[in-house]
Amino acid sequence: MTFNEIMETVGKAVDAAGVAAIVIGAVVATLLAVGALLRRRSQGREVYTLYRRRLGRSILLGLELLVAADIIRTVAITPTYESVGVLALIVLIRTFLSWSLELEISGRWPWQKEPEGDAPEPAAATS
Repeated sequence: MTFNEIMETVGKAVDAAGVAAIVIGAVVATLLAVGALLRRRSQGREVYTLYRRRLGRSILLGLELLVAADIIRTVAITPTYESVGVLALIVLIRTFLSWSLELEISGRWPWQKEPEGDAPEPAAATS
């Protein structure tokens, strides 16, 4: 097996992991939200907020993995000016999406510090 074949396989594996992170995260977030609604332990608004947060986190993780796969394939296999330009455009778009999702999830940009009074999600709310 050549180096290019190995890198292509690694890139595909990381791509698959990214898609799996999004799909599994969406399924888990949905199941947890449905369970919370059926148990009537939480109000609909709380369930919706937690659902969006969990779904956003899985999408962010998936996007990070998909960007990593693109970098692996572009830099290791075909480092031409055209492929690097396409990679830069893909990374730019995915970074914008990641920042937008982070803003939706946390209410602040990734480079902003958490407000002093904010505590992490309670353990009961995440399960």
